Amino acid sequence: MTDRGAETVIVADDHPLFREGMRHVAERLFPEALVQEAATMEQVLALARAGRPPKTFILDLLFPGLDPRCSIRSLREEFEKASIVVVSMIDDEELIRTVMAEGADGFIGKALPASEIALAITAIDEGEFVIRRAATSEIAVTHSPLPSLTQRQRDVLRLVAKGRTNKEIARELDISPFTVRIHVSALLRALNVPSRSAAAAKAAHAGIWR
Repeated sequence: MTDRGAETVIVADDHPLFREGMRHVAERLFPEALVQEAATMEQVLALARAGRPPKTFILDLLFPGLDPRCSIRSLREEFEKASIVVVSMIDDEELIRTVMAEGADGFIGKALPASEIALAITAIDEGEFVIRRAATSEIAVTHSPLPSLTQRQRDVLRLVAKGRTNKEIARELDISPFTVRIHVSALLRALNVPSRSAAAAKAAHAGIWR
């Protein structure tokens, strides 16, 4: 039997049909991963702790045992290298931003077509912060002066604004791609934006690309 345990993906939703559909999406996106299903937060944690740390969590926000704020924060603290992707019908912008601030890497509306959900998950896996609530829109970001950033964050932001990938940034700054991802995550939270493109727009507005 082929060993598919090198990485795991956990799909959690208490609706069996949607959970099965998301499992199929995840299996197409991550063909080498072991994709597992959970219907409760207790099952999510049991699966996550049973073997290798998960690569990705794909979670609804409304299923037994999950508190949208505390549970996301706890997952981020325990599985800091994993991507946390929320796929939900929730349309409360304040709650969405709170969930992102607690450590989620992306929010995707369930109403999106499967192809759009797959594209959004791929973008998150590549280091983007994505908030997609409708097929044609992402949460709007308003431009404002940049907050106080560390020099490293400014370096990363400058390269993000130039369209560099995480791997390219890692090479240019002589750090690991994982370290770049950590910096990008911190940077996007500091800027209060949902995506790299929004961060680049803020950088352009502030002239930080120069």
